[in-house]
Amino acid sequence: MADQLDLNLLRVFDALLREGSVTAAAERLHLSIPAASRALGRLRRAMGDPILVRAGRGMVPTPFALRTAPRVRSLLDEASALISADRELAIGDLERTFTIRINDGVAATLVTAAAEATAAVAPGVVLRFVAEGSESAEALRDGSVDLDIGAGDITAPDIRSTRLYHERVVAIVRADGPLGGVRRPTLAQLCRYPHVSASRRGRGRGPLDDVLEAAGLQRRVAAVVPTSAVAAFLVSSSDYIGLAPQRLAEQYGRSLGIRWFPIPADLPPIEVCQLWHARLDADPAQRWLRDTIHAALGASGGKVPKVDQHRSSTKAR
Repeated sequence: MADQLDLNLLRVFDALLREGSVTAAAERLHLSIPAASRALGRLRRAMGDPILVRAGRGMVPTPFALRTAPRVRSLLDEASALISADRELAIGDLERTFTIRINDGVAATLVTAAAEATAAVAPGVVLRFVAEGSESAEALRDGSVDLDIGAGDITAPDIRSTRLYHERVVAIVRADGPLGGVRRPTLAQLCRYPHVSASRRGRGRGPLDDVLEAAGLQRRVAAVVPTSAVAAFLVSSSDYIGLAPQRLAEQYGRSLGIRWFPIPADLPPIEVCQLWHARLDADPAQRWLRDTIHAALGASGGKVPKVDQHRSSTKAR
């Protein structure tokens, strides 16, 4: 008869899939290696699947395990929220890994502030930042992502969001380049030099091109790179003109030898939000994380609200 899948076994399953190793999973769960190995045996019997199989010197999850992992993670999150909903959260003792999907342009200015703010009061917390691959809400639903931070537009009744700040796109040039000494370049001047476009999807056209077209102008995009950070590096060593989030340009402009200036056009502002699944509304640790990130960006006056004061936004995007 197959073993019953209790919550502890599901925690072992989650750790095995996250770590890809019995030894690492045992360390993560503070178990002995033999105990973790026995738990894997129970999981294999209960699920009727090997879960992890040998591949060279390491182990890889089976297709069944990969399909099942997000659902198990979601169940563990819901169980954690149910158990801890009415308990006071001891932040200093919290040991948890939060997976945060984040836009590159936002990551460059947010990651340091968020990591420092959490480490200062919760040394057992690990922030695992992952790059955008898809803006789908499924990663939030299945628990593979705890928070989604960026300018994505996910509209669903089970997805919550709160605004972190408004961002605007500015032009960046090399400080000692052709436009480095021009205080406020015109649109026509911006079109005299080649541009680098930052697009994860490889697009060379954006809102600026619509503005230029309406003014009877056209820019030449000479390079398309996947991130704003790469665009900034390219601009710092060339005569290319780039576009970047203002916060990124302000924070790293001087060290990279670039300067930035507002684009003389009415470009739409970018609303940077953090999004999460509704099942995590009642999770004190998740609420603390959201408020900590919000405060780290200065949106709460630099002060992190106390745990019992947390109130999550229920606005769906």
